[in-house]
Amino acid sequence: NFSQDSTINIHMRIHTGEKPYQCSQCEKAFSKTSSLKQHMKSHSEETEMRGHTGGTERPYKCSHCEKSFSLRSHLIRHMRIHTGRRSIPCGVCGKTFSQDSTLNSHMKIHTKEKPYQCSQCKKYFSRTSHLKQHMRIHTGEKPHQCSLCEKTFSRTSHLKQHMPTHTGEKPYQCSHCNKVFKHRTSLISHVKSHAG
Repeated sequence: NFSQDSTINIHMRIHTGEKPYQCSQCEKAFSKTSSLKQHMKSHSEETEMRGHTGGTERPYKCSHCEKSFSLRSHLIRHMRIHTGRRSIPCGVCGKTFSQDSTLNSHMKIHTKEKPYQCSQCKKYFSRTSHLKQHMRIHTGEKPHQCSLCEKTFSRTSHLKQHMPTHTGEKPYQCSHCNKVFKHRTSLISHVKSHAG
């Protein structure tokens, strides 16, 4: 018997394996905030020790390159560049992930779980990032600005599609006749002419 909704949610994570609280210092993720806080102490002890050396010491050296780090957790995170470690497989599709939290987020694709709801139109999303992107429809926010003409866009993909108007680049090529286009939409319209 659970007294609060939050207690039920915490308990359900035992069954789902969800670990929504991720450490900002390293790759570990946790099912409860209290577990994350306890874990963070290991990093604060490490930071405290560094404080005694004046904060400039970088004792953790990468064995693959010249970089060195003041915190061991930063070296561990950096090492993924060299090792390409992506070792946690999805039990459904086999795709691998370097973090439990990323795998848990990915699993929502398979379970069709959409726990994040838009407060404006009540539409549901599987990820907070998707909800945040969707909210720009309602707020009109366009945080991605072209450095050449200052035009703004709600998505980075829209900014990328816009850039050929300045560069003259034609990155979209027809696989039927090799004709090239500045915009993806122009290519799509052109491809339809081959189907006719």
